[in-house]
Amino acid sequence: MASIHKRISALAGALFLAWLLTGCASPEFMVKSMDPLMDKMNTSVNRNPDVDMIRDSLPATLVQLDGFIEIAPSAKLYLRAAEANFGYSFAFVEDVDKNRASFLYLKARDYALAPLMLNDEFRGSLHKTVDKFRPSLDGFGRSDAPALYWAASAWMAWTALNLDKTEVLMDIPKIEAMLLKVVELDETYYFGSAHAALGAYYASRSKVIGGDPDKAKYHFDRAFEISGSRLFFFHLLYAKYYAYQMQDRALFEDTLKKVVSAPVNYFPEKNFANEVAKRKAQALLDDVDSYF
Repeated sequence: MASIHKRISALAGALFLAWLLTGCASPEFMVKSMDPLMDKMNTSVNRNPDVDMIRDSLPATLVQLDGFIEIAPSAKLYLRAAEANFGYSFAFVEDVDKNRASFLYLKARDYALAPLMLNDEFRGSLHKTVDKFRPSLDGFGRSDAPALYWAASAWMAWTALNLDKTEVLMDIPKIEAMLLKVVELDETYYFGSAHAALGAYYASRSKVIGGDPDKAKYHFDRAFEISGSRLFFFHLLYAKYYAYQMQDRALFEDTLKKVVSAPVNYFPEKNFANEVAKRKAQALLDDVDSYF
C-alpha cells in the first residue's frame, strides 16, 4: 500500500496541476474537482492498519481540510472534516492532552453543525432548553443523519472531558435527542454507531440523571447486530461503560481480550479504526484493577 505521506503529497500536487491545466479556473472549482481523490484517500486511510503512519500523517490532512473549507465550503467537506478531527482526537489526543482534545472535538462538532445550521428552527433553538430544542429536529430527514451523528458524537466526547463545566448539564439532553433522531432517521448509518453512542450514554450515567442499563444493553445489542460485531470500538465502549457500570469484571475482560486477539483485516474497510480500538482495549486491560 502506498504511503499516506505520498498520497497527501499527491493531493497537493494534483491541486497544483489542476491550477496549471485550468488556467483561469477558480480555487473553488479546483477544490470541488478533487472530491473523487479525497474519497479514495479516505478509503485508503480507513483500510490502513498502520496506526503510527496514520498518526503522523493526519495533521497535514486536517490542515488541508481547513483550507479547502475556507475556499469551497460544502456539506460533504464539513462532514469529512468533522469525522477526521473526531477520529484524530479519539485515536491519538484525548488520552494524553485533554485540553487539545476538547478543542478538536468542538471543532469537529461545529463542522458537523454547519450544514444543520441552514435550518432556521434548529439554528434558533440550539442554545435554548432541550424542550425547545427537541422539536427543531423534526425538520430533518434521512440525508441529515450523518451531520446529526457527527455533531452529537463530537459534542458527547467534549462533554466527557468537561464535566466540570456548567453548560454540560444543558448540552447532554440535546446530544441524546440528536442521537435518538439519527436512530429514527437511519439507524444503520456508520454501521449503527448512533446505537453504540446511546449505549455508552445510558450506561455511563446513574439512574437519577437519566442512566438506564436496560436501554444501554438494547442499544449496544442493536449496534452489534447492525455492524455484525465487526467494529471493535463498539466492544470497547461496551466494556468501558456497560460492563463497568454493571461491575462485571469477567464481561469487561472477556470483551476486551476478544478485541485485542482479533486478527488484522478482520474488517478490512475499517482496519484503522479497529487497530486503534485494539490499542485502547489493551490499555484498559492493563489498568483493569482501577476499574474493579
